[in-house]
Amino acid sequence: MKEARMAKGISQKELASLLMIDSSLITRMEKGERLPVRSQVVQLAALLGVPEKKLLVRWMSEKIVRELEHEPFAKEMLIAAEEQVRYRVEPPKALSGSLRKILKEIDAYKLRLEKVRHLGSAKFSDAYDVEYTYHSNRIEGNTLTLQETELVVNHGITVSGKTMREHLEAVNHYEAIAVIQEFVADKKPLTERFLLAMHALVLRGIDKENAGKYRTVQVRIGGSSHIPPNALIVPQKMEELFDWYYKNQHMHPVLLSAEMHERLVTIHPFIDGNGRTSRLLMNLILLQHGYVIANLKGDKEHRFRYYDCLENARNDHKEAFLRLIAETELRCISEYVSLLE
Repeated sequence: MKEARMAKGISQKELASLLMIDSSLITRMEKGERLPVRSQVVQLAALLGVPEKKLLVRWMSEKIVRELEHEPFAKEMLIAAEEQVRYRVEPPKALSGSLRKILKEIDAYKLRLEKVRHLGSAKFSDAYDVEYTYHSNRIEGNTLTLQETELVVNHGITVSGKTMREHLEAVNHYEAIAVIQEFVADKKPLTERFLLAMHALVLRGIDKENAGKYRTVQVRIGGSSHIPPNALIVPQKMEELFDWYYKNQHMHPVLLSAEMHERLVTIHPFIDGNGRTSRLLMNLILLQHGYVIANLKGDKEHRFRYYDCLENARNDHKEAFLRLIAETELRCISEYVSLLE
């Protein structure tokens, strides 16, 4: 500020007169003893020929530093604030033409689906539910094959050489699909309480202590540079997530479901089961809007792309993740419609 003033050849007294404040305040501002108010920052930018954005950024950063410099959890506070800026302040980026094209194709198939949806049978739907259970669990490391998954969930057969956890993951996930389908059929509104109930089902018999409960400890995501928010603010982050959800009902349902998936898994509110629960949440939203389950494949190649897109999304490059979900939904709904037709 002082350098800009001197470069303009303006004295402290003259600048104070232009701002209509006491010249002693200019002295204190230049020494860093006092911060101007926002309106004064805007005036200073115009008077001193400094870009307004540059000056506002410096001013706000100094305000934040002064506010947090004596706080014992300053770093955690900054991380929490950064997340809020990312999700609540920044305007949404424009969609690429190719992504808009995919969404139009999906909606065209949805119109065709409405005409033949009644042709689907319980056995037909069950095959898709089993396949979804298989792939979603495979993403998380479950080693049951598709055929073994079908035997476990539909016939109660125990597969030799597979762990009890793997059996429970299959049964729980399969039942969770039925729960969200019933939830959608009953036209119930999505709530935080239902999400916790869904997570409790995912971990039923696997982790009784943490099933349906937010984590109380700090966690790290394997293979990711992202650090989930401190456990103390997880309840707040979840409130904000659902607040964001209800404020963004205008979004295309495929994008809304993808955003909720990414946002939930980024918060990482649970000790375990975050991935499966996030994908179930995504598909619940898709089903609510008349689409079909977007079944992300669990083989090595597709799993790598999925995690890579999630990592990029956490670094505010969401296009790839949104495209992945859109492409997955297009593949699934086109296959579903083609088989019914």
